[in-house]
Amino acid sequence: MFTTVLMIEKPLVPTDVELVTTLHGEEEVSFVVLMQPRGRQDRLLRALDDVALGELEQAVHEADEPEDGDAAQPARLALEHSLRSLRETGAGAEGRLVDKHPLDALKSVVARSNADEVIVLTAPHLVEEFFHRDWASRARHQVGVPVLRLFAHAE
Repeated sequence: MFTTVLMIEKPLVPTDVELVTTLHGEEEVSFVVLMQPRGRQDRLLRALDDVALGELEQAVHEADEPEDGDAAQPARLALEHSLRSLRETGAGAEGRLVDKHPLDALKSVVARSNADEVIVLTAPHLVEEFFHRDWASRARHQVGVPVLRLFAHAE
C-alpha cells in the first residue's frame, strides 16, 4: 500500500479527489490528511495573493472569513467531507486538524505513518511561493520523502 500525507487548506472537490487517488495508477493508496484552519496571521498574505491573481473582490472580503477559533468548526466539517470523499473511492483515509506548526505536525505524521510521499494541495500562494516560505518548499527540506505541490481546484 502506498501512503500519502495530504496537506490541505479547504475541502477536497471531486476533481482533487480524482487527481490524488489516481496518481499511482492501480496501486492501493491510503491518505493521512492534515488540515490547518485559517488564521488571522494569514489574512494579509491571502489578500496579497488575491490581488496578485486579479481577484480584487475576494481580497476585499478576506476580513469576512472565519479565522482562528471561529475557523475550527468549518475546518472540521471540511476535513470530514474530504475524508469521506477519499474513502468513497476505496482509499483508506484518516486525518486531523493542525492547530499550530503545520510542518512540525507533518514531520511527525510522515515518520509515524511511514509515508511514501507528501502532497501539498492548496490554492496558489504567490507571495509565499516567491520567497519559498510555502508548505511544499519548506517541507522538501524536512520530511525525507518526496513532496509534490499541486494546486487545488475550485468548483
